[in-house]
This record gives sequence, C-alpha cells and structure tokens, in this order.
Amino acid sequence: MDMGIAGRKALLTGASKGMGRACAFALAQEGVSLTIVARGLDALEHTAADIRTETGAEVAIVSADVTTPGGRAAALSACPEPDILLNNAGGMKPGDFRDHDRDTWIEALDLMMLAPIEMIRATFDGMVARGFGRIVNITSRGVKIPHAELSLSNGARTGLVGFCAGIARLGVAHDVTINNILPGIVDSDGQRQHVETLAKAGGTSFEDIWATRAAKSPAKRFGRPEEIGALFAFLASAHAGLMTGQSILMDGGDYPGTL
Repeated sequence: MDMGIAGRKALLTGASKGMGRACAFALAQEGVSLTIVARGLDALEHTAADIRTETGAEVAIVSADVTTPGGRAAALSACPEPDILLNNAGGMKPGDFRDHDRDTWIEALDLMMLAPIEMIRATFDGMVARGFGRIVNITSRGVKIPHAELSLSNGARTGLVGFCAGIARLGVAHDVTINNILPGIVDSDGQRQHVETLAKAGGTSFEDIWATRAAKSPAKRFGRPEEIGALFAFLASAHAGLMTGQSILMDGGDYPGTL
C-alpha cells in the first residue's frame, strides 16, 4: 500500500535504535524526509547511514536530549515544520515505588511525559495551519497493564496518553491526528536492559526471564521492532485521517480485556 506521504517531513525522537529506528526506516521507505534525534551520536550516524544506503532517503541527524529546552530547540531548528512527529523515549529502570523520591519522579516525567508534550506544543499549531499532521507517541502496554516494578513508567506514560486524549480532537478537522502505540514485549535494546535489571535484582538468569516472557505471550514470542514501525507508518499515513485519540496495543494478545 502506498501510504501517500512521499515528500513529507518527519521529526523522530529516540530514533537511533530499536523501535524508533524501525519507525524511521518505515517512513524512509515511503519517501519521507527524516530528521532523527537521539542522545548518542555514534548510533545516530550509523542509523542514518543505513537508512540512506538502503532507501536513498534524505536523513538529518540531531544529537540532543529532548528532555532539555536546548535539546528540543536543536531538534526543532533542524526540522521546524514537521508533517509527522514521533515521540519515543526509553523508560526508567524497574524498582520499588518506595525508593522513588521526588527527583526520580521529575526525571521520569520529563522523559516520558513532559518532553513529548512540549514537542507536541511546539508543532501542533503549525500542522493545523498547513492542513496535515500526524503525531504518534510510543508509550507502553503498561498504560493498560501496569506492573508494580514499573510505577515510574505507569504514571508518566499514562499521563501523556491522558493529555493526548484531551487534545486529539482539536486538530482532526484539519487532518491533524494524535495517536499512541502501546507495545508489549519487543526484542529491543530497552527490553534487554529491563530484563537485565530484573535478573540482577531477582537472582534469576537473563535467559530464563527472557524465555519465560516469550512463553507467557499468546504469540509465544517477542515482537519485532519492524512490526511497530509498520504500524507507525500507517498511523502517519494519508489513510489514517479518521484515527485520532487512539491508544493501540501491539502486544501479541497479552492484554486480556475486551476494550
């Protein structure tokens, strides 16, 4: 399917590895001009080179921390009028909520809620004025299936989803949509770091936890970043103009509810 977005401009945060990288590739294959942002310059350069080689797409890179005003300014200076915005960020390490002080909570909110909101605030009105925009946040299935050891993510990501639900209908008449992807277990660097932390804390091997997680999924496997990228490309496409304010689970059927 032709997604109808060739020639559009996209700004993607957290796009050097894992799901963010897969999302960048998915748009590049559709002829979108990319600005990819992450903190690590080496990974950004490697990803940009791979995208250019494999797709021929135009790729600009910005090494910046978008939790800071300066980092957001750098990203928006490189791509001041994006048609597509991806907000993607890693999570915080799992832990006991009793150990999380105010500073830890502020760090989590900055990473997973406030920085994405600031990026939306900086780009939304321009999208409305131009008559097209797609904003997609990669959050987590923890929004619907919270786990006790992930209280920082549960709180911050749910806050972002709630914020977006409140404003998602403001732009849809101008072909501007806001949606969320809620991944389950995906074979990514972030997932591996999470399992490594659990292994160190619980005395169980990484291999055992990894295998147990896959076995518990109805799909009996981890998701692939490319599957997230494909969903993102559709949500960013010209065909998704009636989808807004949605939080779409992609978890292999792990969530047991009807809605």
